[in-house]
Amino acid sequence: MKKFKLFPLILIFCLALSAWAPAALALDEPGLAVQAAVLADLDSGRIIYSKNMDEQRSPASLTKIMTGLLAIEAVESGQCSMDEMVTAPADCQQGMDSSSSNASIVSGEEMSFGDYIKCALIHSANDACNVIAVRVAGSIDAFVAMMNERAAALGCTSTSFADPNGLSSSNKTSAYDLYLITKEAIKHEQFMNICNTEYVEIPATNVNPARSYYSSNALLTANGTYGSGYVYEYAAGVKTGFTQAAGYCLVSTAEKDGVRVLAIVLGGGGVLNTGASTYDNFADSVKLYNWVFDNFSYREVVSAADPLVKVTVQLAEGDGSANLRAAGNVSLLLPNDVDETGRQLECTVYEDRLVAPIEAGTVLGQASIIIDGVNYGTIDLVTNTKIEMSKTEFLKQQLGEIFHKGWVKALIIVVAILLIGYIALVIRYRSLRRKHLKEKKRAEQRRRQEREQMYRRDDKPTVKEPTQRINAAELEGQFVGLDDFDSIMKEYHAKDKD
Repeated sequence: MKKFKLFPLILIFCLALSAWAPAALALDEPGLAVQAAVLADLDSGRIIYSKNMDEQRSPASLTKIMTGLLAIEAVESGQCSMDEMVTAPADCQQGMDSSSSNASIVSGEEMSFGDYIKCALIHSANDACNVIAVRVAGSIDAFVAMMNERAAALGCTSTSFADPNGLSSSNKTSAYDLYLITKEAIKHEQFMNICNTEYVEIPATNVNPARSYYSSNALLTANGTYGSGYVYEYAAGVKTGFTQAAGYCLVSTAEKDGVRVLAIVLGGGGVLNTGASTYDNFADSVKLYNWVFDNFSYREVVSAADPLVKVTVQLAEGDGSANLRAAGNVSLLLPNDVDETGRQLECTVYEDRLVAPIEAGTVLGQASIIIDGVNYGTIDLVTNTKIEMSKTEFLKQQLGEIFHKGWVKALIIVVAILLIGYIALVIRYRSLRRKHLKEKKRAEQRRRQEREQMYRRDDKPTVKEPTQRINAAELEGQFVGLDDFDSIMKEYHAKDKD
């Protein structure tokens, strides 16, 4: 009987299974039917998912997001009031047809400014947008110009508005530009409160009876135009849009377990434009939300307590260095299969700012957060303590700067040359003076020697000699007595001394 060893067989079997097993795959992206989309993390502003996000498309009634933003900003600035009564102008029906969404507003109708905004954002009333435009800017054309200016200020590069309601096919934007506009709009509490309203009642006016409307956003209510199949419990706001050219569009937000995201979907199919039984704008928005909530979570990747980079600070006390830290704790919305501990930081330090004194919290650089090769954005680098200036180092620097100047160097050279010249002159003067003194001393010595030789005892003249050396002319014809003789001798010796 042939025997087999069990362990080698088991090992071979396991190797075969491992070869057939699929490798670990990255997170699959959601398959969407819409033509363009953006999914963004509202806390960090990072784009989590995108599809053709820079492609220029017609926004349809998503145009009303900009209209609503400008209206709310006019209220917040005090230009308008939510309670003020506004009379609908003669051109309140401009650009509309019988099939367009409206609130049956007619010229001369009086309604509060706040109710016009509610009609525009909740019921998507195009005529209400015209009234808002005239009240805020004085005319529809002037308001459209404001819309385009505000879009440019927000960084939109693919946006061009032609009216305040989105009916014109000339309105153009992109999913990313709509993200920029909506991100700004939802910062305003009044705007978001109105957009998140499921049902509104408009009081009777001087022309029309009371009106009531359900939101056109099927994620919020089952009683709206698009049925009950898309209500999403975590959704909030913002605005629907549809034209044959634009397809079915939706901008909305959702929050679950602390994760807040914004979704924009453009160019979806639906009943009116493709005959489909579903509306892609709602279905794909729900798909995006489920995808992010099921596969992503917030995790801290940088702590403000951890020193990230050590830098040298000019004129600083101590060892002249400082540790830079993140301006705050950083948590990122990451796929659950990503290991955040493997993050890398690419730091850039602002060298021109590294001069003491530096106040605590001063931004001295930035760092890019890289995880699995993906750049998750940048953070500011700061010093969390004040960096004092060293007076000694400051003095050294000032002196160094002074002596580094060209004119100072030239002055020092001139002074050095003059000093060297002066020293040379002093040395020469002293040398010449010593030589002169030596010569004078020698001359004095020679004169002294001559006098000594003259008055040596052996060489002195006898008493008669002075008598013999007396000038004969002085004695000629005179009598010389003893007294006269003594006088003559004294005079002679006096002359000899001189």
